[in-house]
Amino acid sequence: MSLSVGIVGLPNVGKSTLFNALTKKEVLMANYPFATIDPSVGVVPVPDNRLQTLAALSGSAEVIPAVIEFVDIAGLVKGASAGEGLGNKFLSNIREVDLIAEVVRIFEDEDIHHVSGAVDPLSDIEVINLELIMADSETVSKRLGSVERDAKRGDKTAATEQQVLTRLLPHLEGGKLANSLEMSDEEREVVKGLHLLTMKQFLYICNRKNGAFNFDEQNDERWQELLEFFESTNAEYIVVDAGVEHELKDLGEDEKTEFRREYGAQDSGIDSLIRAAYHRLGLMSFYTTGEKETRAWTIKQGSTAPVAGATIHTDFKDKFIRAQVVSLQDLVEAGSKAAAKDAGKMRTEGKEYIVQDSDVIEFMHS
Repeated sequence: MSLSVGIVGLPNVGKSTLFNALTKKEVLMANYPFATIDPSVGVVPVPDNRLQTLAALSGSAEVIPAVIEFVDIAGLVKGASAGEGLGNKFLSNIREVDLIAEVVRIFEDEDIHHVSGAVDPLSDIEVINLELIMADSETVSKRLGSVERDAKRGDKTAATEQQVLTRLLPHLEGGKLANSLEMSDEEREVVKGLHLLTMKQFLYICNRKNGAFNFDEQNDERWQELLEFFESTNAEYIVVDAGVEHELKDLGEDEKTEFRREYGAQDSGIDSLIRAAYHRLGLMSFYTTGEKETRAWTIKQGSTAPVAGATIHTDFKDKFIRAQVVSLQDLVEAGSKAAAKDAGKMRTEGKEYIVQDSDVIEFMHS
């Protein structure tokens, strides 16, 4: 399955720096708003050490990781939902992604201008989210007018949609994200057709800077406010140093580790971001392996074997018969597929089997 993450934020918070670090691909950067008018797209391999282990065991000629697409979307400004600062174009680009990664600055630096004149990450989030909410409010309001007419004519589907939109509109007008409204599965399916911005999952990226006044390091009041917001909204966040990651982007892994140690950043912010995106979207990986290739495939947690097979080829879902399954750990311990089978670790599973993270699967189809 394809996975797309949109990097958004106010101007000059480090979006393009982070994007460059992610993709090792230079895009236009400048210390002023709208430096990136058109979104840049980069396809990034998902870090997964298990792939190399599996490929070595199978003697694979090629290793193909799962990938994630990042979209660098030009900086939003207050009034974007009303078309300010090329806002309509930005909002339409956000509409295409699966997850919204919001970058906010958590450092002071006199040399880097902030569009609001002062660095306040919680205020930045409120500005961005309000623009997305206002755009959704307009979409829901227009749709509600249409379904009300159909509902009056006795259309039951329209009546169901009218009920949920009647609850959703005041929720949005109250400044709340659409995804925070309690809905039944049926209601969520109805709302899904509107492609609302704030029904997407959000991930917040707190961008710090090596050597600067970092709010988290100093336990600044603005950092405490931010943490309270994350906790109260059940939000997921990570802390990265986009500048450090950008400096390290062309180095080998050993060099990166050494330089991170010097910077006091042991973990890869890029890897953390990708893992957090997977977690927020409820994704996981399974593998196929053989002499030709070892490959990672991305699926939703809770997917059945036929659904997993469809990521490889649609025939694997429609003509699914069974699947040979072994966990990666059991396969590595056994040393080969044949040994895993002899040890009773390889199982034959049917259509109802729920695929587990790190399963190694061979699909049988008619």
